[in-house]
Amino acid sequence: MDRLLYLGMTAAKHTELAQASNANNLANASTAGFRADFHALMSKPVDGAGHQTRINSVVESRLSDFSEGNIMTTGRDLDVAIRGQGWFVVQDADGNEALSRRGDLHLTADGMLINGAGQPVMGDGGPLAVPEHESLTIGSDGTVSVVPLGLGAESLVTVDRIRLVSADAEQLRKGEDGLIRPVDGGIPPSDAEVRVSPGSLEGSNVNTVEAMVNMIELARRFEMQVKMMSTANTVSEAGARLMRME
Repeated sequence: MDRLLYLGMTAAKHTELAQASNANNLANASTAGFRADFHALMSKPVDGAGHQTRINSVVESRLSDFSEGNIMTTGRDLDVAIRGQGWFVVQDADGNEALSRRGDLHLTADGMLINGAGQPVMGDGGPLAVPEHESLTIGSDGTVSVVPLGLGAESLVTVDRIRLVSADAEQLRKGEDGLIRPVDGGIPPSDAEVRVSPGSLEGSNVNTVEAMVNMIELARRFEMQVKMMSTANTVSEAGARLMRME
């Protein structure tokens, strides 16, 4: 009964984790540039002395779906969507660089360009700051240009270029803060081939119908695994009663 109990117990534990990840996907279905997560599970014998009867269901890894989301036209000057593969470079809470597909950009009161999560967007010269201006334009290569206050459209000035990079999806992992980082820790250099669509926004790649179906399936799976543990306990108690009768 040990094998049955351990398998049911650990499977229920990781099904609960998978349900939490699925719920997080649903909660971020409307978050710009969000990438859905999923867990890869496998059965693994418990090492140690004695018979190999105990089996754990373990999380092999937490992975993310890096496929593209739908691109919507917004007409907003500070909305940008990456075309095809590529990433924005942003600054995390610790001041380190990380990757994101979130293109709902905003300007702070002091002119810093940030995304919808409040993370500073990096330019080729560091965190991108925009001076006071009459109008702002973002080019398809990520170049940010402004018309300074009090001047006409012919006085267009280039401020900086949003730093855009390419990376192999197999070498990327999502952190607890939702940002993407290469497994080797190094941020790739700027890639001049990456292009953006100004006035557009990439949505999340979460399939809400599939996520709802997964939620129901995981709930039923959890119930089955709890029932498995209950059955193991019932069988164990029945065996104990037979032993006492002898």
